[in-house]
Amino acid sequence: MELTNNSTDQGLLDAQLELWHNTFAFMKSMALKSAVDLRIADAIHLHGGAATLPQILTKVDLHPSKIPSLRRLMRVLATTNVFSMQHPSPSADGGEPVYALTPVSRLLLGSQTPLTAMVLDPIIVSPFFELGTWFQHELPDPCIFKQTHGRPIWEMTKQDATFDALVNDGLASDSQFIMEVAIKQCAEVFQGISSVVDVGGGIGAAAQAISKAFPHVKCSVLDLEHVIAKAPADTGVQFITGDMFESIPPANAVLLKSVLHDWDHDDCVKILKNCKKAIPPREAGGKVIIINMVIGAGPSDLKHKEMQAMFDIYIMFINGMERDEQEWKKIFSEAGFSDYRIMPVLGVRSIIEVYP
Repeated sequence: MELTNNSTDQGLLDAQLELWHNTFAFMKSMALKSAVDLRIADAIHLHGGAATLPQILTKVDLHPSKIPSLRRLMRVLATTNVFSMQHPSPSADGGEPVYALTPVSRLLLGSQTPLTAMVLDPIIVSPFFELGTWFQHELPDPCIFKQTHGRPIWEMTKQDATFDALVNDGLASDSQFIMEVAIKQCAEVFQGISSVVDVGGGIGAAAQAISKAFPHVKCSVLDLEHVIAKAPADTGVQFITGDMFESIPPANAVLLKSVLHDWDHDDCVKILKNCKKAIPPREAGGKVIIINMVIGAGPSDLKHKEMQAMFDIYIMFINGMERDEQEWKKIFSEAGFSDYRIMPVLGVRSIIEVYP
């Protein structure tokens, strides 16, 4: 009987641990945000990629009274693999642990910092405190972002220059990062095409990456006027003001990078029908290139599956959604396309070629 009770108690403690692990998971995000705000990765990088706490303190803006707290923050960041922590012998460096950059924190030295800062900004995070309330309302209702802030995210970017820069920098950094990987992993997707229009391409980070890798390809970006107004000049990319729901400029290929998950089924069909009108037949090389998640595609380990599921919830803050292959297939069919190919080569995201 005692063994049974012990077993039951251990099961309860294990269940509590699992519950707490999910309950306190937000602390990992907040610790990461603190690391970004304090530029801890940069501080370690300036010391050659590994540094003790006293060395880190020479490069970060920190009140001296918070030194013990920083040590506790670094313990969380090391436990979550943002940094590594090595314990030297007591005689070395006064017995101070050495914190080193990992592949995760090396991304914080540049390419992923703007996206991380955007996703963890209070304006983006705060709507999710009302997620439970949002579920109680009948559709169609305001998206979670509008429910909290009283206006859609794109309206806020028009009216708040600081927030607009945060969003533009975050999305551009992700575009540049993922396109550089996509070009290396699947260069054949972009070979053989003479022109490409990046629909909803923002300030042109993805188009610039394609133009740099394939100078012979004529690259253009279609987006709304207030977005195009902030695009850089002299990049070799043509910027076109327009609305993808009305028409898309003709090109050999159309690129949709993380665009369709913003829209519902009917809107996606409408966008893709306009894409089909803009490209030549398949035998002439026409195609639509989609970079997006395909739920269930790619590695099947827990971290990948969990990230796809979480991002699907995350994109709900603008009433967006991620889709599995069958949902994508239905959209392609209704838009009049004949075939598609999914290449799960971008971590939790995939490249999808869709053929007229």
